[in-house]
Amino acid sequence: MMAKSEKSRGGWYFFGIVVLIYLFIAVIRPEYFFSAWDFFISIIKRIWWVFILVFVLLVLVNLFITPKAVYKYLGKQSGIKGWIAAVVGGIISTGPIYMWYPLLNELQKHGTRNALVAVFLYNRAVKPALLPLLIFYFGWSFTIVLTAVMIIASVFQGCIVEKILEVV
Repeated sequence: MMAKSEKSRGGWYFFGIVVLIYLFIAVIRPEYFFSAWDFFISIIKRIWWVFILVFVLLVLVNLFITPKAVYKYLGKQSGIKGWIAAVVGGIISTGPIYMWYPLLNELQKHGTRNALVAVFLYNRAVKPALLPLLIFYFGWSFTIVLTAVMIIASVFQGCIVEKILEVV
């Protein structure tokens, strides 16, 4: 198993393979390459601001959130406050899920429990903005029961993830 301080080169290998595939396609079928390139540029034009926002959040986390503070609120000794913070944070978080990964990774490096990261990610499925629509189509009882089950299941999921990762 790789130690936390070691850097993995897997991402660079993947990037290199993707570049080679695109170069191969550019030579064999240039029209496919340029179609993919145009699509890539159109996506980047739409989401460039999200990358900047994530970068700013990561800088702020590194500047103002100390490992001691993270460990206190989201570490092994966080208790019920950590679980509640993970549940509420997951529910109120917005935006695409993949944009949360770098921030969660930084928090994890600063001592956040794996269980709480899993709980946060699980609770992203509960969206306050969509609750009125859920109530409209399925009713109050269904909505309350489903939401409660999802929150409770997230805690179990977090415990399972943490136990498995302790063994691995």
